[in-house]
Amino acid sequence: MLTKRTNGVANGPRLSKALAGSTGSAIDRRTFLRRSGLAAGGVAAAAVPFGMVKKAEAASAATGDIKLVKSVCTHCSVGCTVIAEVQNGVWVGQEPGWDSPFNLGAHCAKGASVREHAHGERRLKHPTKMVDGKWTKISWDQAINEIGDKLLEIYETSGPDSAYWLGSAKHNNEQAYLFRKFYAFWGSNNGDHQARICHSTTVAGVANTWGYGAMTNSYNDIHNSRAIFQIGGNPAEAHPVAMQHMLKAKEQNNAPFIVCDPRFTRTAAHADEYVRFRPGTDVGLIWGILWHVFENGWEDKEFIRQRVWGMDQIKAEVAKWTPEETERVTGVPGSQLKRVARTLANNRPFTIIWCMGGTQHTNGNNNTRAYCVLGLALGVVGTQGGGTNIFRGHDNVQGATDLGVLCHTLPGYYGLKAGSWKHWSRVWDVDYEWLKGRFASKDFMEKSGVPVSRWFDLALEAKENIDQNDNLRAMVFWGHAANSQTRLPDMKKAMEKLDMLVIVDPYPTMAAVMNDRKDGTYLLPAATQFETHGSVTASNRSLQWRDKIFDPLFESKTDHEIMYLLAKKLGFADEMFKNIKVENDIPLIEDVTREFNRGMWTIGYTGQSPERLKTHMANQHTFDKTTLQARGGPADGDYYGLPWPSWGTAEMGHPGTPVLYDTSKPVAEGGLCFRARFGVEREGDNLLAEGSYPVGSEIKDGYPEFTMAMLKKLGWDKDLTADEKAAIEKVAGDKTNWKTDLSGGIQRVAIKHGCAPFGNAKARTVVWNFPDPVPTHREPLYTSRRDLVADYPTYEDRKMYRLPILFKSIQEKDFSVDFPIILTSGRLVEYEGGGDETRSNPWLAELQQDMFVEINPVDANNTGVRDGAMVWLHGPEGAKVKVKALVTERVGQGVAFMPFHFGGHWQGEDQRHKYPKGADPYVLGEASNTAQTYGYDSVTNMQETKATLCRIEPA
Repeated sequence: MLTKRTNGVANGPRLSKALAGSTGSAIDRRTFLRRSGLAAGGVAAAAVPFGMVKKAEAASAATGDIKLVKSVCTHCSVGCTVIAEVQNGVWVGQEPGWDSPFNLGAHCAKGASVREHAHGERRLKHPTKMVDGKWTKISWDQAINEIGDKLLEIYETSGPDSAYWLGSAKHNNEQAYLFRKFYAFWGSNNGDHQARICHSTTVAGVANTWGYGAMTNSYNDIHNSRAIFQIGGNPAEAHPVAMQHMLKAKEQNNAPFIVCDPRFTRTAAHADEYVRFRPGTDVGLIWGILWHVFENGWEDKEFIRQRVWGMDQIKAEVAKWTPEETERVTGVPGSQLKRVARTLANNRPFTIIWCMGGTQHTNGNNNTRAYCVLGLALGVVGTQGGGTNIFRGHDNVQGATDLGVLCHTLPGYYGLKAGSWKHWSRVWDVDYEWLKGRFASKDFMEKSGVPVSRWFDLALEAKENIDQNDNLRAMVFWGHAANSQTRLPDMKKAMEKLDMLVIVDPYPTMAAVMNDRKDGTYLLPAATQFETHGSVTASNRSLQWRDKIFDPLFESKTDHEIMYLLAKKLGFADEMFKNIKVENDIPLIEDVTREFNRGMWTIGYTGQSPERLKTHMANQHTFDKTTLQARGGPADGDYYGLPWPSWGTAEMGHPGTPVLYDTSKPVAEGGLCFRARFGVEREGDNLLAEGSYPVGSEIKDGYPEFTMAMLKKLGWDKDLTADEKAAIEKVAGDKTNWKTDLSGGIQRVAIKHGCAPFGNAKARTVVWNFPDPVPTHREPLYTSRRDLVADYPTYEDRKMYRLPILFKSIQEKDFSVDFPIILTSGRLVEYEGGGDETRSNPWLAELQQDMFVEINPVDANNTGVRDGAMVWLHGPEGAKVKVKALVTERVGQGVAFMPFHFGGHWQGEDQRHKYPKGADPYVLGEASNTAQTYGYDSVTNMQETKATLCRIEPA
């Protein structure tokens, strides 16, 4: 993925010139590496002022006591253990966690350099304010008071919904939970986080198919897969350590590896079968595979009979996708898809893996549901080695989603109805009426807010077109990269219109420089996750406990301390923290864990007490590297990290659920069935399982979710303790269900009798409450295939999430003549997310110094573009970016690819001078999302980044 460089030396204002500010002169690569003999300390650590970080000598063994501290990598969602070597409070070295069942002593480039992320000299060092166009150092007291005063003024004059609270996939679980609680107590649902624009279509599609929207199995369980079906993901670069688990299955099981992707990625290079298809045609591709499955009778008929509803309607749709029609739409020959179908049918169980290549589409929820249907048709869901392994991007994007940092739900996916608010009011020990009074009205308390994908439309749209009292006036970016979002020119306009912009982050981020604001912008230095402690949830649903490696550097503060200071200023700290101990303005993390343990019954975030999680981390070596189950030791029988659901209370000792919906083991030992989330019948059809149930169940068939009334009908209420009965009566008596019983008694008794608290139903392949009940192919808004629009049109324009949303009015215009190339985007192994942290890391910055676009040789030759030359890439909405051309056959003819980790250039202009002094990343470049266009999923408002159009020409 490296673009070509002259003699390995960075050209222009990139790494060598950026380093000059800290080393005194420009340096070449050899000098850089030699000076990096500062090694564990590095250039950045050596340059840190105030003596807060000491230079660590790598030439000789360290002297003095070395303390080993166990943490978790802050980049992707695999959850790799980092062992920090700490001497006199200074982080002097690191090793990968050899005992970790996830990384097994391995690190990728990003993980191997996280020490520099924490100690990096490019960090924001003190609170900073924009005054008359210049960055000015201020105190924390001044920052909190000025920000708080402005927010209170907005609250009084425009209402609480005129401030937006953008959370983070980088917060630990406790901070994520506090953040969601914070904007609830502020009085608004206008809050969200990164998951909206990476896996919201996964959560919506998968949860509405079988109950929960998470990865069903684990990276380690892939060891049991007989085949691997990868679509819309590139783990060799995005999740490199996960790739070792996939290759283990490939090698030890001789498992065929099928990779479906418009681009020949590093992952595809490992494939036995590479399927190149046109971007945005995932549903057609899956239906094309299933056409052969159904045609040959390869589906698992008994599994479907017992555990799946609606497959006949799927078959009717799939029948339209003949090999000829599939090839017309997707570009894939029917003969290849028949081979893929036969391979999957002959190698069960197989795992289905996807990432943002499948989710970031206007059709994203249809894509994820189609992937699920493929697994259901062939009977591989709820099995070891099978299921849907959905690789999440950030280290805690799974946890932050579970903890409810979203505009449409509360922690644990409880929704926003009155019953959900009353449940959390009981957990929080606050009066529901008081909490309701914080909102503009009861209606707004129960109304979804605006998704992060469209926050700027809340500022730009005419007031009469939005479903709230006033436009957006204040925006708080709290650990979020602005350049990870599409339509950046519109975001820039919105930023400049705001009364106030607040950025809370260890690094300034592109949000600080992409606008031309002169006043009212605040940068608050947050500590990294290595400077605090708490739990973090890996993609497989396991929780791990990070210990603090060192105290916060410079003037940075932990996110939970900043939340407390703001809550105190805004007047609701006493209510918000009434059951959480606070010392010196810092909330006790363990108290926060215990509070969400008391409330998150829906998904089983109740059994993972701090004590149990710490025991797991201390005894990683006792867990099997495939099953993740401890064999002996203090955690004997538990699954590593207590993957949710870990039912009931911590005292109940549930081991966690390693494979969702696996009926081969008792519920008490981690077994499950599909969730009864959608009722018991539909138009006379039974929605409950038939003759399928977890081992040991006393109910030998399907059943609805458990309530107190159901326990009484079964005669099982006698198993409740007096305290449990009293707690149940206090909630709603017989109407109390397994989600709202704060005692955990209903869950405990159901499991005692071998039953899943959430019922036992069929997965539904038809989601009747979605715009497309049966997953349907629809052409992207900006499509180059105008011949297909009539057959596969998009949706009508309408209103969603308080705002007008466009579909048909865009698609009906033909942009393909002037913008003939499909533009897609994705990740690089060197950088992560918006890239502000990783491009500020000298070890990673050395690896990839140029933003680029991949273009096929035919397209390059037709437009006069040469490899390594600068080009202009124009988007159909008027934006353009200036990047280097990488001419390669990795992309097919008519397709271009850009990575999305770059920022700091704006449509040809270098913005390094706009960063606070010393806080500019080493590597800058154009943001791909400057040129990315309008387009949002019909259910979640997920942004479209994988199938728009562009024009490329020499610069």
